Amino acid sequence: MKILFSPTSPYVRKCMVMAMELGLDAQITLLPSSAHPVNRDRNIIAANPLGKVPTFFTDDGHVLYDSRVICEYLNDLGQGRFFPAAGPERWTSLTLQSLGDGMLDAALLARYEDVARPEALKWADWRAGQLDKIDTSLQALEVAPQTLANRVDIGSLTIGCALWYLDLRFPELNWRERYPHVAAWYASYSQRPAMLAHWALPA
Repeated sequence: MKILFSPTSPYVRKCMVMAMELGLDAQITLLPSSAHPVNRDRNIIAANPLGKVPTFFTDDGHVLYDSRVICEYLNDLGQGRFFPAAGPERWTSLTLQSLGDGMLDAALLARYEDVARPEALKWADWRAGQLDKIDTSLQALEVAPQTLANRVDIGSLTIGCALWYLDLRFPELNWRERYPHVAAWYASYSQRPAMLAHWALPA
């Protein structure tokens, strides 16, 4: 199996954390890529018309995207339990995944505003609006800490990767000070071996 890869992509990380949790990461070859919202990588587009990572190649020739599809494929391949069966737990897990992905979408848009948009075109209110989505998401998690407690599934995995990305790109947010329940959960969850791992392209 292969994955078009960027070491700082939170969505690629989501897939690799899933793979490691299932013992599949050693079977996945990392392929270099240069995903960008403006200067689009034609090598990615050749496999994925959206031109985004992660793009995943199965051993039987299928090309999968985005991270939601890839994670579900890996869970099925590894006979995992990261996607609960039909019922209330499934909908809670999938909704948490959507919340985490939404936080990541907002963080990436704010990041692009910082590094991809020309200085003269930057819109501070736009960036603030994206960061507010993250803030309101953390508020929702803070007031319902039981939602994440003792959870190891696609929902907790995605929230964990979202918090990892906030630490990487937005340390100035100091989110732990304002959301101590979320911080306490992440302090424990982030110690899982798959969350501690780092993947990089070979030299």
